[in-house]
Amino acid sequence: MNIAVVGTGYVGLVTGTCFAETGNHVICVDIDKDKVKRMQNGEVPIFEPGLELLFERNTKQGRLSFTTDLKAAIDDAQIIFLALPTPPGEDGSADLSYILGVAKQLSVLIKDYKVIVDKSTVPVGTSEKVHAALVKNLDEDLFDVVSNPEFLREGVAVDDFLKPDRVVIGTSSEKAKNLMQQLYNPFVRQGNPIIFMDERSAEMTKYAANSYLATRISFMNEIANLCEKAGANVDMVRIGMGSDNRIGKRFLFPGVGYGGSCFPKDVQALAKTAGEHEYDFKILKSVMNVNTIQKTVLAKKIKAYLGEDLTGKTIAMWGLAFKPNTDDIREAPALYIIQELLDAGAKVQVFDPEAIENVRELFGDKIVYAENQYDALNGADVLAIVTEWSVFRTPDFNQVVNSLKSKAIFDGRNLYDLQKMNQLGIHYESIGRNPIFVKEYTA
Repeated sequence: MNIAVVGTGYVGLVTGTCFAETGNHVICVDIDKDKVKRMQNGEVPIFEPGLELLFERNTKQGRLSFTTDLKAAIDDAQIIFLALPTPPGEDGSADLSYILGVAKQLSVLIKDYKVIVDKSTVPVGTSEKVHAALVKNLDEDLFDVVSNPEFLREGVAVDDFLKPDRVVIGTSSEKAKNLMQQLYNPFVRQGNPIIFMDERSAEMTKYAANSYLATRISFMNEIANLCEKAGANVDMVRIGMGSDNRIGKRFLFPGVGYGGSCFPKDVQALAKTAGEHEYDFKILKSVMNVNTIQKTVLAKKIKAYLGEDLTGKTIAMWGLAFKPNTDDIREAPALYIIQELLDAGAKVQVFDPEAIENVRELFGDKIVYAENQYDALNGADVLAIVTEWSVFRTPDFNQVVNSLKSKAIFDGRNLYDLQKMNQLGIHYESIGRNPIFVKEYTA
């Protein structure tokens, strides 16, 4: 097939590249001229494991190309994917201006039948709004609007796309259904389902799935906080819960809150949708509140140890991205922790394998950026761990403790064994587990 993908962010670029990998001809279009030029020159603008190999292969073989010309991108396309930003507004609602703006442009460019696919995460009723924008200048026989939400996890997005658990497609058109079935058949050869439903249900499915996962995270963070007060170990609680096949093992790890481009935005948007329908979604409000508080838990532990005034103190931080295997820092807990430490007067020295440059754009020279994880420890009083990159899981603890003024680690991801920390004589505070080697800090 000939495919056009409008927007080359995480979703758009992965979508376009993976469709090209199965033999389709894909043109990705973006208004950012510099970004398009970089991609035309073979540069992948985002970090996503496995993407660079597919990107290089499909651009070299002529199946994947990039342009700023929307008309040229869609002229021969049978299916047009809208993978555009839907940032949250001040009231939490999703901003549909990019999607509706492109729909308006398409309404005067389309000359033959096209399937217009909402790939972005959009509120219930968006397909109808896109249809309304198109029909102002376009005969209804020339298009169908389909909702096809993405379920990609950053860090494993390529695998998620190539081997999806399920494909959700919302359409009331048999013609569109047949084309979408043909497009996705190569991805579900092992028998995972393509689920067809109405457009509104497809839109709701994405929000419901992400909001439920966010709820699990906030619930476990609350359990972890209670474990600390009750003297229980959240690791044991998690294992006991996860062994129940009605619950399962995933999304039961406590930490410093969820971040990224999806969960915060989608939970807010679903809560906003509920309000528009005069429904008080109490659980979602609690999920958001718990997550906001949880993002500052690690900073509060550090201040309880070093003192509320951190003037003259240096904090080393490992991990900036909202999760490992990505450079995405949108709503990352690290940003909130850094700001709270800076507000308390601390000097902050950071390292992350991929996200440093994105953080530099936000904080500039307010913090110190290390070349590697051990350089971040130089002159630091304590170490804070915020993202569970694999490289942080088995560090040289002798080098860690010899570099720190105080042998103290504040672990927001529960990476280390409590018994080992006790044997090493490290003051160690994690999430939902008893602290090790508790003593007052003396400079």
